[in-house]
Amino acid sequence: MNSPKILPWIARKAGITDTMALKLWERAVEEAKSACGYTEGSPKTAEFHRHSIERFLDLVEARAGSTVRQPYSNSTSQVSWVWRHQGRMALFGLTAAQNAAKFWQDTWTNVFTPDLPKRKVGC
Repeated sequence: MNSPKILPWIARKAGITDTMALKLWERAVEEAKSACGYTEGSPKTAEFHRHSIERFLDLVEARAGSTVRQPYSNSTSQVSWVWRHQGRMALFGLTAAQNAAKFWQDTWTNVFTPDLPKRKVGC
């Protein structure tokens, strides 16, 4: 399996060598294969990739000792913030589409429902 193109960037941010990052990536892929039961062309491919990248980031953080600093902050943070932030941003579009579809479905249903009996006002 090919390594991700972001691998050298993560290695520089974590303060480890590219070769160490590649070894950690290979380890993460092997662990993901055993955890997900990955076979080439299986329907669990997306789950496998997600698991391998998350495991890789965990291994890098453990190796780096979580001493990566963001340029805009003085606090120490983890490398995985990029991956997790990207995942959240990807879900925003899906959540917005789901909410829009639900809104239109509810609106369409309310337009074409038969008139409900009117409630009496007062006693």
